[in-house]
Amino acid sequence: MHTNSFDHGAMMEPSKKPLNVLIKQLNGNIEVVLKNGCEYKGKMIKVDGHMNILLEGATEYKDEAMLTNYGNVLLRGNNVLYIVLDATRH
Repeated sequence: MHTNSFDHGAMMEPSKKPLNVLIKQLNGNIEVVLKNGCEYKGKMIKVDGHMNILLEGATEYKDEAMLTNYGNVLLRGNNVLYIVLDATRH
């Protein structure tokens, strides 16, 4: 019988869990894309268990056009579509 890592009950290695991966990127530049299509780029200075993310020096983009520069921005975890780690600023 063949089993794979996606079978019911399979456990992830602690280092591969999404929150642990994010914590390792603290103080690094990331890009966060929200479900509404807005993108935020900045330095991630905090993240919590709900994947709420605090960005420092954040810039907001929509359709690849820069809209606004912010100081700090708190992004609510349930609005996040995906996160790009080690993002470099354009």
